[in-house]
Amino acid sequence: MTKLGQWLCGLALLGSAWAALALAPPGLRLPAPYRQALLPLPVYLLVAFGCYSLATVGYRLATFNDCEEAAAELQEDISAARADLRRRGLRF
Repeated sequence: MTKLGQWLCGLALLGSAWAALALAPPGLRLPAPYRQALLPLPVYLLVAFGCYSLATVGYRLATFNDCEEAAAELQEDISAARADLRRRGLRF
């Protein structure tokens, strides 16, 4: 099973459990405070996931490694491409 399939399976399981509790079947009566916390739960989870994603991207961006060798190689390739274009008559 792919990672996407695992996530979708987990979301379907959580979503069906939430729907079963939110729709309040006749044999199950939740107290009012629990019901009030249960109804906006998907929105809370979505906001928490967004905060986690933002923090993860920020951390990965802050700890991103510089590649000095790759940067030098790229500058050489750019210089060679510019020289080739100048030889062919293109002016910058």
